[in-house]
Amino acid sequence: MAVHKAFVALGSNLCDPALQVTNAFTELEKIPRTKVVQRSSLYQSEPVGYDKQPDFINAVAEVHTEASPETLLKALLDIEQDFGRERPFPNAPRILDLDLLCYDDVEQKTDFLTLPHPRMHLRGFVLLPLAEIAPDLTISYPDVMPKSCNVVKLAQPFQNQGIEKLSNNSV
Repeated sequence: MAVHKAFVALGSNLCDPALQVTNAFTELEKIPRTKVVQRSSLYQSEPVGYDKQPDFINAVAEVHTEASPETLLKALLDIEQDFGRERPFPNAPRILDLDLLCYDDVEQKTDFLTLPHPRMHLRGFVLLPLAEIAPDLTISYPDVMPKSCNVVKLAQPFQNQGIEKLSNNSV
């Protein structure tokens, strides 16, 4: 089977968020035919969308997997559920949030999965850790940007936006 490169965003703002994200890195390793090859540092950021909640701890993992994008996303949703994720309303506080950001150069839009992640280019708490571990990665959003854009360039506007790098978590 072919091995694919994917990037996963991790976030938490409940029940010791740094521990939740750290434990989630371990759970990613348990996905069949998947290996975590890089971890970003942990980053602290203010909530987006619903302000009356604690700050988030965020990170990004690069994984190599033989799973399809849909199978990988299903595994991520299962991990969220195992951690006790609830979805009472959009942008609610959460024990764990896992998002599939990119999968090779796949561009797709289905009811279940959109790749690349449709709001990734608007989220400094995703772009800064992603740029840390994959500075050469380019993202293509045909509906938003006329051409591919490097993640470091996409992350630049967020560098002084109150997102704080906390620790070096490399594998």
